[in-house]
Amino acid sequence: MKKQAITFVTAAAIFVTLLLLWIGVIHLFTIPSFMLPSPEAVAEAAKTRFPDLLTSFGITAAAAAGGLVAAIPVGMMVAIVFAQSPWIRLMFYPYTILLQTVPIVAIAPLILMWIGSGIFSVGLITFIICLSPIIANTTQGLISVERNLVELFIMNNASRTQVMLHLRLPHALPSIFTGIRISAGIAVIGAITGELFAGSARVGVGGIGYAIQYAKSQLETDYLFALVAAATVLGFAFFFAVMFVEWLFLHKWHESARTPDAE
Repeated sequence: MKKQAITFVTAAAIFVTLLLLWIGVIHLFTIPSFMLPSPEAVAEAAKTRFPDLLTSFGITAAAAAGGLVAAIPVGMMVAIVFAQSPWIRLMFYPYTILLQTVPIVAIAPLILMWIGSGIFSVGLITFIICLSPIIANTTQGLISVERNLVELFIMNNASRTQVMLHLRLPHALPSIFTGIRISAGIAVIGAITGELFAGSARVGVGGIGYAIQYAKSQLETDYLFALVAAATVLGFAFFFAVMFVEWLFLHKWHESARTPDAE
């Protein structure tokens, strides 16, 4: 409890220091508000435009969550197939690397041209960007089981399905959650990238990416900063939600999720 309090106080002190540095830079260099608004102006813009900000936040959250939730089972199923044979991995695994190496900004316009604008296309872009980390980490976890344990299961007449369900998948859980954590962090990036290209299916109503484009065109820099802060909050929310689920699954038996008090 004492360590948690120290961590919280340290984080709060760093945050306040950054705010003071922000204010100091504005006054020291006499930066105009349309280039760098003050924290007070950003807070006022967020308060004034809070209904619009909340609407954009919800739209982006829905698209990001949809893409991430869809990527988890698909990525795990692909990884299970890859774990069945080194030959399968050799033949098909390089294609999953393409999902990570091709810039999402290059394929986003194509997806929007083929499917059209809307939350489905934004969710599909998020799905694509989230898929590769889940496949890579889950595959690594599934194939990293000690050979002696696999042979022990086989000696007891365990089928391939039983080996997968009762040995490989439990062993791979930390790796699976590592992939999901990475994907949770980039899911918001994928959704906002999609919205930057997609715009909005309804005039004046869209996610954070659409609102960023609108605020930029109107030189509403204070509201633009508020949108960036909202995107940051959303990314943290996704990340910590995954960390909480990971803790629920692992804290009773895996070292990575145990607290120092439990050691």
